[in-house]
Amino acid sequence: MVSSNSSASVRDASPPPTPLDTLVSHLVASKRSLSSIEHVWRANEIVTSTRVHLEASAITSARTSFLQAGITTQLRTLERVHTRSKAIETEGAEEYRDVLRTLDEAEKRLRGTLGSLRTTMVEHTLRPESDGRKTLLDFVDEGGVDKLLAGVEESATAAKGAHTELVETNLGFRDEIGRIQDAIDGSRAPLHKPSRNWSDESSRPDDMPESPIPDILQSMEDRAKEMADNLESLVKHFDLCVTAIKHTEGGGDAAQRLTDDLPEGMAVGHQITGAPPEPIGDQEREEMLEVLANDAGQVEDVLTEIRDHISEMEALSENVTVYIAQIDQVYSNVLKAFRLLEALESRLHAFIAQSQVFIMRWDDERAKINERMDELESLGDFYSGYLSAYDNLLVEIGRRQFMEQQMEKVLQEAIRKLDTLHEEDSMKREAFKADYGDFLPVDIWPGLTNPPLRFEVTQVHGSEKVPDISKSVIQRAIHRVEGKA
Repeated sequence: MVSSNSSASVRDASPPPTPLDTLVSHLVASKRSLSSIEHVWRANEIVTSTRVHLEASAITSARTSFLQAGITTQLRTLERVHTRSKAIETEGAEEYRDVLRTLDEAEKRLRGTLGSLRTTMVEHTLRPESDGRKTLLDFVDEGGVDKLLAGVEESATAAKGAHTELVETNLGFRDEIGRIQDAIDGSRAPLHKPSRNWSDESSRPDDMPESPIPDILQSMEDRAKEMADNLESLVKHFDLCVTAIKHTEGGGDAAQRLTDDLPEGMAVGHQITGAPPEPIGDQEREEMLEVLANDAGQVEDVLTEIRDHISEMEALSENVTVYIAQIDQVYSNVLKAFRLLEALESRLHAFIAQSQVFIMRWDDERAKINERMDELESLGDFYSGYLSAYDNLLVEIGRRQFMEQQMEKVLQEAIRKLDTLHEEDSMKREAFKADYGDFLPVDIWPGLTNPPLRFEVTQVHGSEKVPDISKSVIQRAIHRVEGKA
């Protein structure tokens, strides 16, 4: 490689004089190599652009990290708000199910009692024959039950509607939080590592990954410096070619002609003029030609190295471009999350208020439901008492039948005894009259000839007879009453 270290060559046997054509060929090749200055300029452009990208990416990353931290904090707050609202929703659903279960049980018991009333026929002996057959249900107003159940259904439907609104609100709230979370997660997605200079450590969730640009920039600067050094070596080689031609017979015109159109911006060490060059000694010329011949063979290698460097820098620049596009996209995702967060926060009051609205409506409807449920329980107890009272009525009728029968027995026995006493008294009065009646004056005792006492039994109260109900009916009623005791 041509460099500042190539100041001398190994000296072998003295070479033959180098012909002018060979020197011109070296000069042409050297002049052609000077076009690599475009690569050096491009390298400088890449380094400058990368420095700008480094500054811009540092600002973008700082903004991104700042917004990520703030949004993450806000998301935690929103999650707590949603969790609380979700807990109210879940608790409300459980309470609603409990109320419905209690209502269903109360209605089932009431319907069962009404069914028993509907199937229990009133004993025909209790009612006038003109009434026909009736059930216990015919003596109560079933419409009140339907009205009460309709009121319960209305309150339950209103409570369900309030809960549905809360569920939908929470779903909408969850969706909005999810969109913000997706956007912020997108800003934390692992970035493509554009070169081996990336750190192998995984980035933390709330930090931007380490930027590869500083390492890339250092690598670019090293390559750009090597390219500049190589270009400087090529320029020195070109200067040496011009000097050698000018010190060769007939080379002045060739040197003048070949150095007229150098690449723009190229400054060489010799000004090509028509003046003859300063004379040099044979040994000095021999050493110059030996160095020139040695360096001429390395020009292509130097050009290849410059091209390799610029290719590598172009590839690194493309990696930087990809990385910049990625962090710009990350920043765009963060801005999107921030805008979504702003939009959500403007509606946050409505989301929070919905759970409070549900609590108030649920408390109101639950109070109504509990009130009507108490009425259902009372009505069920009343109808159950009605059914039980009818059984006790049958038992009472049976008891009265028994007592009536006992009274009749006592009465019949008393009448029989009175009749016996009356007959005995009559017989003895007649015997007394037969034995002593002829001897006693009639007016000695006016009641002497009166007949014996005679009693008559008259029913004073309860002119209606106890209904005639079969013993089997009464016995079943007794079993039902005793079974409930």
